[in-house]
Amino acid sequence: MPRTYRAFAALLLLPVLAGCTAVVPLAADAQRAASAAVRGSDPEPLMIADPGTGSGSIVSAETMPNLPIQVRLSGVNAARVVYRSVQPGVGEREVSGTVFTPSGDAPEGGWPIISYAHGTTGIEQACAPSESNSLLGASALVQGYTTAGFAVAITDYEGLGHPGNHAYLDNITAGYDVIDAVRALRTVFPDVGTRWAAFGGSQGGGAAWAANELAQSYAPELDLVGAVALAPAADMVGLVDKAIAGTLTEDQGPLLQWVLESLSRRDPGLNLDDYRTGDAARDWAALTGCTPDQAGARDDAVKRLGDKDFAPTTQQAAAALRDALKSMAVPTGPTTAPMLVAYGDADTYIDVAWTDAALERACAYGDVITIDRQAGRGHGDVNGDAVNQWIGDRFGGVPARNDCNR
Repeated sequence: MPRTYRAFAALLLLPVLAGCTAVVPLAADAQRAASAAVRGSDPEPLMIADPGTGSGSIVSAETMPNLPIQVRLSGVNAARVVYRSVQPGVGEREVSGTVFTPSGDAPEGGWPIISYAHGTTGIEQACAPSESNSLLGASALVQGYTTAGFAVAITDYEGLGHPGNHAYLDNITAGYDVIDAVRALRTVFPDVGTRWAAFGGSQGGGAAWAANELAQSYAPELDLVGAVALAPAADMVGLVDKAIAGTLTEDQGPLLQWVLESLSRRDPGLNLDDYRTGDAARDWAALTGCTPDQAGARDDAVKRLGDKDFAPTTQQAAAALRDALKSMAVPTGPTTAPMLVAYGDADTYIDVAWTDAALERACAYGDVITIDRQAGRGHGDVNGDAVNQWIGDRFGGVPARNDCNR
């Protein structure tokens, strides 16, 4: 999957739509340190007046002086954070990310929020947006939204940017990370309101969808107005049958390798040799890489993959992988807020039939979904021109079009 959705960074300047809750002024030392980052000073720890406890509480925070000059000059308060995410049934986890607010005084009710869920960057700790000065391309998105009057939270997801095991394509785990990034943002910058929208593409599209399902029960103190999922990796169970049949696309084989390696790190009982043969087994280490210095070796390894190199070797192994992928999939229940789902019918990473089926199940839950199925579009070229207007309408209280009723 693409490292980022660069098409989404060409942002319209949306009107500032305030929330409706009281806010507490940002602690003076944190404000000074954040402002120093804009001037390009050395990184400094942010001393958070009340780091909190539990979900969204802050483990550590520091300034980000090396953002692109255009972002720094646009006037933002920025911090790289490590925050806690307490996931039911799993326990406390630590997740890294980045949080931003516009400069100046917040509107009444605090800054409205965009929680951005990034697309696939890899499964290693070094593959996080927060490890890149440009946020792997998302800095333009930050500049656009903060200029428009929005606070922005970008989770790295667990295991990227901070020790842990990245749960690749596990929408549910990533959904918690997306929500708790909003809490972390509000912990660092208390002039942020409670109204927020989730926005993600590819891996992040599934994360935004899951966050929409979880929000009402997991974060009732926040007001989710809507979620955008572009080319979402909603339900990838179909990878198993395609691996067995030898019909994985050239893009799906390497994707499945990251899924399997990620699963093996979280489940020591998973035997990778049940899912890899031929060149996949020989080149496993090269296929796992994600950093620029590893890109050449990974590309070469991808070219050597055979049609059935990822086929489960037994029916039991196939069933176990199906079960694992089902546990990561959405939908699992009704969503909290309206949703926009845009995807292409020529996607070589996520079969269009898989997204069609996920949407059909979501509509059966009674969800309000604006569906934009784009003819001839693939994975990285989905047209996101409607995203900002759709988000602006949700903050403005305009009812969303519901294509589930058509």
